[in-house]
Amino acid sequence: MNYPLDVAAVVGSLRRESYTRRLVEAMIKLAGPSIKVEIVPIGALAMYNQDDEPAPPQPWVDFRARIKRADAVLFATPEYNRSMPGCLKNAIDVGSRPYGQSAWAGKPAAVVSCSPGALGAFGAQHHLRQSLAAVDMPTMAHPEAYISGSDKLLDANGDFVNRGTRDFCAKFLRSFETWIRRNAAG
Repeated sequence: MNYPLDVAAVVGSLRRESYTRRLVEAMIKLAGPSIKVEIVPIGALAMYNQDDEPAPPQPWVDFRARIKRADAVLFATPEYNRSMPGCLKNAIDVGSRPYGQSAWAGKPAAVVSCSPGALGAFGAQHHLRQSLAAVDMPTMAHPEAYISGSDKLLDANGDFVNRGTRDFCAKFLRSFETWIRRNAAG
C-alpha cells in the first residue's frame, strides 16, 4: 500500500465555488502526512453512452486511469431534489465501464454530504451509497458525515468557522484512513 495513501476526491458539484468543493478543500487541509487527497474533476466527462466505448472520449480514459491509480475514493455530494447530482451519477457510470473493467471495484470509499439545509444532503448520500454498493465499493459506514449549514461552514480563507465541525471532519479523515488500510486490495 502506498504511503501516503492516494485518495481521489470526487466532488458532485460543478460550480467553482460550490459549498461541497469548498468543504473538500477544507478537509484536504486537515489531512495528515499519511493521506493525500486530490480532487479529480468530473466536469469534462461526457454523458455515458455505451456506443462510445470502442473509441472512448479522452476524459473518460483519463478519469478511469486516475481512479484505478488511487488507493481509495472520497465522494462528496450536495443534494439536488433529494438525490445526488446527475454529474456525480454520470462519473460513477463512466468509471464502472466497460463491463468487467470497473475502476471502482473493490476500492474503499467514504461519503460526505453537505447542504445549506438542516438535513445535510441525507437523501443524496443514501442514493449515492446505493450506487457505490452496485459498483462493489466497500463504503465506510461510520462515522456518517451529513454536514448541514454548508453556506456558513467556512470563512473567506476556506477555514472552518466552527471548531466542532473541523474536529469532526478531522476524525472522519482518520477513520477513513483506517478503513482504507483495513479494506485495501492485495
